[in-house]
Amino acid sequence: MRKWVYKFKEGSADMRNLLGGKGANLAEMTNLGLPIPQGFTVTTEACTDYYDNGKQISDEIQQQIFENLADLEALMGKKFGDTEDPLLVSVRSGARASMPGMMDTILNLGLNDVAVEGFAKKTGNPRFAYDSYRRFIQMYSGVVMEVPKSFFEKIIDEMKEEKGVHYDTELTADDLKELAEKFKAVYKEAMKGEEFPQDPREQLMGAVKAVFRSWDNPRAIVYRRMNDIPGDWGTAVNVQCMVFGNKGETSGTGVAFTRNPSTGEKGIYGEYLINAQGEDVVAGVRTPQPISKLAEDLPECYKEFMAIANKLEEHYRDMQDMEFTIEEGKLYFLQTRNGKRTAPAAINIACDLVDEGKITPEEAVLRIEAKSLDQLLHPTFDAAALKAGEVIGSALPASPGAAAGKVYFTADEAKAAGKGGRGERVILVRLETSPEDIEGMHAAEGILTVRGGMTSHAAVVARGMGTCCVSGCGEIKIDEEAKVFSLGGYEFHEGDYISLDGTTGKIYKGDIKTVEASVGGNFGRIMAWADQFRTLKVRTNADTPADTINAVKLGAEGIGLCRTEHMFFGEERIPKFRRMILSDTVEAREEALKAIGEFQKADFKAMYEALEGRPMTVRYLDPPLHEFVPTEEEDIKALAEDMGLTVADVKAKCDALHEFNPMMGHRGCRLAVTYPEIAKMQTRAVMEAAIEVKEEKGYDIVPEIMIPLVGEKKELKYVKDVVVEVAEAVKAEKNSDIQYHIGTMIEIPRAALTADAIAEEAEFFSFGTNDLTQMTFGFSRDDAGKFLDSYYQAKIYESDPFARLDQTGVGQLVQMAAEKGRKTRPNIKLGICGEHGGDPSSVEFCHKVGLNYVSCSPFRVPIARLAAAQAALNNK
Repeated sequence: MRKWVYKFKEGSADMRNLLGGKGANLAEMTNLGLPIPQGFTVTTEACTDYYDNGKQISDEIQQQIFENLADLEALMGKKFGDTEDPLLVSVRSGARASMPGMMDTILNLGLNDVAVEGFAKKTGNPRFAYDSYRRFIQMYSGVVMEVPKSFFEKIIDEMKEEKGVHYDTELTADDLKELAEKFKAVYKEAMKGEEFPQDPREQLMGAVKAVFRSWDNPRAIVYRRMNDIPGDWGTAVNVQCMVFGNKGETSGTGVAFTRNPSTGEKGIYGEYLINAQGEDVVAGVRTPQPISKLAEDLPECYKEFMAIANKLEEHYRDMQDMEFTIEEGKLYFLQTRNGKRTAPAAINIACDLVDEGKITPEEAVLRIEAKSLDQLLHPTFDAAALKAGEVIGSALPASPGAAAGKVYFTADEAKAAGKGGRGERVILVRLETSPEDIEGMHAAEGILTVRGGMTSHAAVVARGMGTCCVSGCGEIKIDEEAKVFSLGGYEFHEGDYISLDGTTGKIYKGDIKTVEASVGGNFGRIMAWADQFRTLKVRTNADTPADTINAVKLGAEGIGLCRTEHMFFGEERIPKFRRMILSDTVEAREEALKAIGEFQKADFKAMYEALEGRPMTVRYLDPPLHEFVPTEEEDIKALAEDMGLTVADVKAKCDALHEFNPMMGHRGCRLAVTYPEIAKMQTRAVMEAAIEVKEEKGYDIVPEIMIPLVGEKKELKYVKDVVVEVAEAVKAEKNSDIQYHIGTMIEIPRAALTADAIAEEAEFFSFGTNDLTQMTFGFSRDDAGKFLDSYYQAKIYESDPFARLDQTGVGQLVQMAAEKGRKTRPNIKLGICGEHGGDPSSVEFCHKVGLNYVSCSPFRVPIARLAAAQAALNNK
């Protein structure tokens, strides 16, 4: 019989894929002899089996769950469902990759109307018993039966108001008993007359099924997509004996880190609540105390806690994130994991661990999530603007960085207004965030919460995203329905501006200017190690000298894609380019192109100077010409006047350029075939710029000329012949012996399929994976967003193929083209210049297929450098 369930003592840390991260760590801590409430883990394979069997748990798995439950009863000397001294358990999720707040947890499972009375008598603490029962009813109703949490919170708030108390800890045993009855009534109404389940075995199987089901809830799917976690991994379920932090003043619960997760500073960092259960700390319902105060409240527990925390960091050789509970003076650890951290903290911790002799530089490089380096490049406040800023409040600095934007009160409104929506800068202001808010949090520049500590949902998720967050601002009076909050004597409505400093916790009135961050210190050490280990070169996609200088500062080794069309849109240039487009004769087009050629040459000279001898791949004009023609009446009139035409003539010519499917229309090398004079102008500009900068500055420049959208060898040869003719003429005029290379972009599937023939003419390939993805999938990247969400929900796609390279289909074309190209031309240079060049999983693929370089936007260069090093280390 296959083993679906493991006792904690049967597992170990290296069984993470089977037991999930939480289960593997509970097993490891049990083996270390630490005070762990005992239990068992239902494997990730059981979760996969649940989905394979039409969302049903097989009899075999159920049998093993109850066999392990019986063993747990024998170990604890208590019976599950006993009416006098019941065994109570928690049911928690635990995927192999940490997904904080994404999955669901149920505490106090096993209580019912009869058992709660026996539990009250046995503990001699009726208040505690009914508090545990009302919590269980609320959690079970929400997680298993999906009754909205707000139904219960409303009742709690009404009762607190009626009793004249501020905290739920001030409610009496009778109050909580009444609350439990009201909660059951809510359940019955929501479930259309069905009573709250009284059979603990039914409760347990309902909870296990709910955890499996929660693997596919919308927020988990979004989190997986954002963090490249495969959907077929599944989650494990951990069933663990309950220990209670809500038994009075010698009980409590907390969350702590062995180093500061925001800065990386060494030392215990965390918080706890006396007389509370674990969910109270992370949910942010009450604002907790710093862990150092535990030394005053319960000194023996604090001493033991510190010893175990240090032991765990020594054992795992990494910063630990730990959950603990104290029950009547006895300490228990509920879980440990490698803690989520900001990018600055990750870098500082990795370097400190190397200096402490705990890990090697190779391990340090592998410890840092490449994508997280984005956080280092987030803005801070402009110093001068900040001086004039008015501080209206302060709270906990939950996630570093600075943000300014318009206030929105719901995740949906933030999503609609912010990134991916209308493009406004958004600050999401909430009483407290919950996992359902993840898409709104992702769309926001910053997050401000009224409740919650440094380990609340908002804080953990914001740190993971690199989003500025200030949490636990109790001074705020908020009315989310009316979309208004007050702070510091001011009222703020939806659309008003505020600014947040996630590093200091300060909140400012108005829109304070931000500036881009700079990097240094330990970042330099990590990048130096990364550069030492990687074999892939990293270039940048840049079209201006400013972008080039910035990318070089961030470690770019050249330009992999210079989009020359971006140079035509300047105020002085676009009228001349439009004149060229609308000209009827070659002579008229050449005349118009002369002035544009001078602009292009000046741009290329500035780029070559900024590169200081580093290579640059210049892509010739790619977009269809209709993208450049005027649409505003004023611009049309000006062009008509300039060319001596009527407005009607200009409109007719512009309309004639319209295409039904422009992305597959008259663009790329097709323009150079129809209008060779464009390619001639661009060749002259590139060659003259390179020769002049080489002579003036002494840089060794070898121009790389890239002809886009080629699908046929003869097509490439036709344009290449035009380029060579002009290039050689310029060399002769300038008496220069400069070398140059001509290559192409592989972005049409046919080019990949015939890459061996194309390599006879091309000296290099650059994979334009944006277009290659578009043409391979057969959908437009501009329109795919309209239907991709449906594909995620239906589990057809797990990620956006334009953000993460489709290695199965598009990747196969890349690999095939690379192999065919090398067969024809063994020394052919191969690179990638689509957006995928800065995506870590795509970079690893490029390493595996043997490309020479990746090219990405300037701010993603550090990500690509680190990802390339990790790819080299992981594929030795």
